[in-house]
Amino acid sequence: MSVERQNNTTSDVALIGRATPYFPSQVHAVNGTLLDDNKPEGLEEIFVGMGCFWGAERLFWQQAGVYSTSVGYSGGFTPNPTYKEVCTGKTGHAEVVRVLYDPTLITLQQLLTLFWENHDPTQGMQQGNDIGTQYRSVIFTTSQAQLDMANQSKTRYQAALDQQQKPQLITTEIEPAGIFYFAEDYHQQYLAKNPDGYCALGGIGVCLPPQ
Repeated sequence: MSVERQNNTTSDVALIGRATPYFPSQVHAVNGTLLDDNKPEGLEEIFVGMGCFWGAERLFWQQAGVYSTSVGYSGGFTPNPTYKEVCTGKTGHAEVVRVLYDPTLITLQQLLTLFWENHDPTQGMQQGNDIGTQYRSVIFTTSQAQLDMANQSKTRYQAALDQQQKPQLITTEIEPAGIFYFAEDYHQQYLAKNPDGYCALGGIGVCLPPQ
C-alpha cells in the first residue's frame, strides 16, 4: 500500500535514493556556524519552503536572532536525494530552509510573518515561474506549540486574503517535520556566494494580522 502526500508523489513510485547521508563540507558562508544536524542548546528549529530555497534562506539568515540557516530537502520519500533527483518530481520532497533560532531574540510569530508575507502561499505546486512539487509552500514544525501556532497563522492569513478580496485558497502544507536532507555545498548560502544570482522571492502584498 502506497503512502500519498499532497504533491501526489507516492512511496511506491518514489526514487530509491541512497543510504549514505550528505553533509556540507563547509561552514555557513555568512556567519561561520557549522552546517550539521546538531541543534545547540537553547535554540529552536523549524523548516519552511517558499519556492526556490536560495532567496528564502537569505531572508532568514538576515534576521537578528537567527543563529544559522541551511537548505535541503524534506517532506517526501526518497532518502538522501540529490538536487537533480528532487527536480524530477519523483522524490516527494520540497526545497526547504532549516532555520535555527534563539526564541529569546526572535519569536516564532516573527518568523511566520516573514514566511507568509514573502511568498505566494496559494499557488500549489509552484512559486511564480518555478513549477514543480519541490517549489510548494510548506511549514514543517518540531513541536506541538509550533504546529499549533503555524496552523493559527494560516487561518489568520487566509482571513486577511479574504478581507483583501483575494479569493485564492492557501495551499501551504503544515505538518510535523520529517527527516531533513542537506542540499549540496553549492546551494548553501547561494546568494551570499553569488550576489547577482537568481531570486524569485516576493510576497502578494497582504500582511499577516497579529495574534
